[in-house]
Amino acid sequence: MQIRTAVPADRGVVDRLWLMFRHDLSEFSGTLPFPDGSFRSERVDSAFGEPGWAPYLLLLDDRPIGLSFIRGLDGPSAIMNTFFITRATRRRGLGLTAARTLISHHPGPWQIPFQDTNPTAAPFWRRVATEVAGEAWTEEHRAVPGRPDLTPDTWISFDTGSGTGGR
Repeated sequence: MQIRTAVPADRGVVDRLWLMFRHDLSEFSGTLPFPDGSFRSERVDSAFGEPGWAPYLLLLDDRPIGLSFIRGLDGPSAIMNTFFITRATRRRGLGLTAARTLISHHPGPWQIPFQDTNPTAAPFWRRVATEVAGEAWTEEHRAVPGRPDLTPDTWISFDTGSGTGGR
């Protein structure tokens, strides 16, 4: 598996992976696509154009199998904003390897939000936190900003050390 920073020339691939990601999440959120078949995509725009964001592509034999957007790289902690791996490559350890690798690219404090309604997210992210931080991680529920109608997100926090002198 390869993990590399996505560049503007990768935007078409990222957009298609994003649709798969949002489709998968729709099972838990009940979100329907827009009339044109797309989903909200401001996070893709931010990942490619906003400071403190980093878009990544996950590849297997030069085929795209997933993506990740990390934000907060210009702040106190990195945040795993988006993480997706295709269904055909799940349950093979590739997601765990990708998450650990991405976290290792940005040593220091981390936060990983997920929804409890996604039954595979909680055990996956708890395992990632334990593998990279041992027992030195916390979990809390936080309200979704501006959306009191939504169930609070679960946030895992840990610190991998500041091997780069901080953010």
